[in-house]
This record gives sequence, C-alpha cells and structure tokens, in this order.
Amino acid sequence: MLPIWTNLGLVGLLLLCISGVRGELYTALAEMEELLETESVLINNLEGYIRVQEDKLSYLKNKMDEYQREHADASSDITAYVSNPINAYLLTKRLTTDWRQVENLMEHDVGGAFLQNLTQYRNVLKFPSDEDLNGAAVALLRLQDTYQLDTSSVARGKLNGIQYSTAMSSDDCFELGRQSYVNHDYYHTVLWMNEAMSRMLEETHNQTQTFTRADILEYLAFSTYKQGNVESALLMTNELLQLLPYHERANGNKKFYEKEIAHLKEMKRMKGDDGSDEMPVSDLPVAKSDPGVYDITERKAYEMLCRGELKPSPADLRPLRCRYVTNNVPFLRLGPLKLEEAHMDPYIVIYHDAMYDSEMDLIKRMARPRFRRATVQNSVTGALETANYRISKSAWLKTEEDQVIGTVVQRTADMTGLDMDSAEELQVVNYGIGGHYEPHFDFARREEKRAFEGLNLGNRIATVLFYMSDVEQGGATVFTSLHAALWPKKGTAAFWMNLHRDGEGDVRTRHAACPVLTGTKWVSNKWIHERGQEFRRSCDLTEDHGDFAI
Repeated sequence: MLPIWTNLGLVGLLLLCISGVRGELYTALAEMEELLETESVLINNLEGYIRVQEDKLSYLKNKMDEYQREHADASSDITAYVSNPINAYLLTKRLTTDWRQVENLMEHDVGGAFLQNLTQYRNVLKFPSDEDLNGAAVALLRLQDTYQLDTSSVARGKLNGIQYSTAMSSDDCFELGRQSYVNHDYYHTVLWMNEAMSRMLEETHNQTQTFTRADILEYLAFSTYKQGNVESALLMTNELLQLLPYHERANGNKKFYEKEIAHLKEMKRMKGDDGSDEMPVSDLPVAKSDPGVYDITERKAYEMLCRGELKPSPADLRPLRCRYVTNNVPFLRLGPLKLEEAHMDPYIVIYHDAMYDSEMDLIKRMARPRFRRATVQNSVTGALETANYRISKSAWLKTEEDQVIGTVVQRTADMTGLDMDSAEELQVVNYGIGGHYEPHFDFARREEKRAFEGLNLGNRIATVLFYMSDVEQGGATVFTSLHAALWPKKGTAAFWMNLHRDGEGDVRTRHAACPVLTGTKWVSNKWIHERGQEFRRSCDLTEDHGDFAI
C-alpha cells in the first residue's frame, strides 16, 4: 500500500481563521505585522510540500534498492535464476504490477494539494502587492538619504551603527536597485547595483541568484548615463559586450554613447575649451520630492533636524521651564498637569502623562480595523487625496464612541483651555516603513479657499499631538523654521497654537514628521477650530506671542 503523506486539516483551519485585506500595506507598520502570519502559513505549507516530496522519493529509493539487489543476484547466474519458478514469477510481477505502481507514483504530483493551497491563500491571507514592494523600497531609500546611511552598512543590516537584522543578499540589493530604476531614481540605482555586484562576488555558492553580472552592468551603464557620465556608461557597456557580444540593446547603446561623446568633444573644440576649468561632477543626490512642497534650504534643515544635528542654542534653552499647571481648572489643583516648555515664541509645550497605557491600548484597538491611507487636502479642488510625502494610515474616532475617548477629549480641553465642540474627531495615525510627513501647515492659508469645506468651523486654531509609542530611532516632529525638534515619548502630548490672535496663520509652526528609522510610531491628534473660542481666546488686531498656559 502506498503511504499517505498529506494532512491538510490544520491548513483548512488556518484559512478559516485568517481574513485577507489587500493594498498599501507599507503605509502602516500595524498592518505589516500581519504579513508575518502570512509568512508563517506559507512556511508550513512549503514544509508539508517538501515532506511529501521527500516521502515519495524515499519510497522510490527503497524500491530501487530492492530491485537492484534482486537484479544483482539474478545477473550472477541468469539461467539458474529464471529456471526457478518463484524467481520467474517475481521477475514477471516486478515488470508488471510493481513497475506500473512505481510509474504511477512517479507521474503522481503528490504536492498538488499544497500548490492548490497557495491559490486559496491569495484570496484569504494578507499579501503585499507590487505597489507595497515599491513603497517599501522607496521608504528604505528615503531613510538612507535623510539619515545619511552608508549603502554597505544598510546592506549589512546596520542602521546608524546598530545591527538590527541579518545582511541583505546580492539578490536583495539587486531588487532594491531595480525598484529605484523603475522609479527613474538613477542615483540610488547606481548605489544599490554596485552593492549587488560586490555581494555577488562574495557569494560564491549562491544558488538562488536571479541575475548575472551582465544584468547589473546594463542597469549601471544606463543609470550612469542618465546621471550625465557618458564615458563611464560606455566603459560599462563595453564590459557588458565582452560577456555578451551579441547583446542587441548594448550594441545599440554603445553606438549612441560613442556618438554622444564625439558630439561633446566637438562642442568643446568649437568653444576652444580644453576642459581644464570643468566644474567638478557632484555625487550628491538631487532632491527627490516635489519642489513645490518645500525648497532645498528647508529640506536641508528638515533632514538635519531629523538627524539631531540642529540643536537649540543655550540662549534658546535658558528661558524654558518645566512646571505644574492647573489652567484655572479647579480639580487640577489636586493633580496638576506636568508642562514642559519646548519653545517660547511661538509657544510650544509638551504635557507629560497626558495619556495612560490603558487609554492608548484601547484607542489603538479601535483604530486598527478602520485604518485607511492618510490623505492631504488639495489646495485647489479641496478634495482629499493620497500623496507620496505623507506615508501613514489613519482612522477617526468619535468622542461619543467610548468613555475613554471622551476622557481624553476632556483632558485636551483642560490642557488647552479651548472648547472641544469645534474640534475635529480624534485622528489616530500609524506610520509605515520609513513613515513620514514632509513640512506642512496644519492651518489653511488664505489661498486655500476650499480647505475644511463643509465643516463651517473656521480655521484650525490649535494642534494637540499625542505620542502613543516610543520610537527607537527617528520619528521626531520638527519645526523647520524654528530649528526645533520634539522627540516621541509614549504618553506625552505636544500643543501649539496655529493662529495668531488676529486670525492670521503663524507660518513659524510649519512642521514635519521625520521618517521612522527603527521602531513603530503611533500618534493621535486633535485639531481644534476657531468657532466657539471667542471667549476662551479673545481676538486682537495685533499678533500675539502665543503664551497660553497659566
């Protein structure tokens, strides 16, 4: 009797227990965590597939050994062997029913059920898409740029000198370079294709390699050309043609590069330029984001703040204090709020112990099922849309949904002294791989006519930002014009006014969320609007300095 190898009961149970959701997994680490469940099921399925294949081969090997022994005995004296009626019967049986059984088993695909499982899994488990792969690659490159990470160190699994993971293979580096190429990011293509080449030379016995040296040279040559270095592109193309002389695309590119070099030389000759005063070629990356979002000066400040390289001067720090405040709330006399001043003008403070672990846990649980890709408002159309400069997922929780949310909202009123009736719902945000939000204003500027359309609550007068997790590295909230940074600390809340008393937006509050280098970042915020604050924060014809805590 043939052995029975498959037992799919556990697999069926897993299929019933796990539901599938697709799309943009890289934008929230809370959803990326669920991919490990998918991987666990796939590993178990692969293990089962390998086991039944090994059992099949083991059975066939035992049969082969049995037949070889019998055949060796028969070959020693063929006449004597076949003259024995028992041997004659057994030989006939082996060549009929036995070999037919072996042939049937050789033809039978014992792993078919496991292959079928993979098709079913794609309908019920959470699988990343090609968009997720590209988003994860772009996020890693963003981290590399922002935190000035060395390519080889990242490939070794080190971030800022700390070993976080196993090293990347040459195949991993090649795919990262390929994703950069797809995005027309030739700077990072060159970095990661070179790293793939280095690792390929080290991996002498890598049987899973999906590319060749010629593949890398083709990517490197074209990307180097796109960066303006035609001579190097030609050298790499010639090296590629030594490996594959009949490579059609490479031969075409070689002719193009030679023609381009000849043209450049002719242009120099006509200008009388001997090349002695050529400008040096920069190897610095160009800005990757939309220049309309923020200029190169602000980008530099933003990235330096994220790295902790811009710090307040002693003169800036000297007037800052930590103190207990009651904000004229009677019951807070028994348990005053813990206030830390982070910046004087505009006035930015951090409240400590502003949210408790039990509250944060509940808010996260309520938010997870509702997560959607975070959006920004189009300043022209007023429509909400996704943007590559805001990588996170968010959910909105109503005050009346749970007593805990009501308590947090009341605490926000106590901290700010403002009326919460005109505040937006509590927004909960989880940042994805390299999750960030580039410099922006929380308030609407004059030209943004359709901002907050339909709310009829006026502009956003203030922001309260709760930090609901510690972050191992990165993830700071930075104010680019103030050169100030707030670092996430679980349970704290930052508070600042977005508008002056005359109603004008305070442009100094322009801020950004730095990419999360390692760890996960959970925040929630409460945006408070102007309507209903007339008797809590009186208007004035002149700008104020924002001091609000008592």
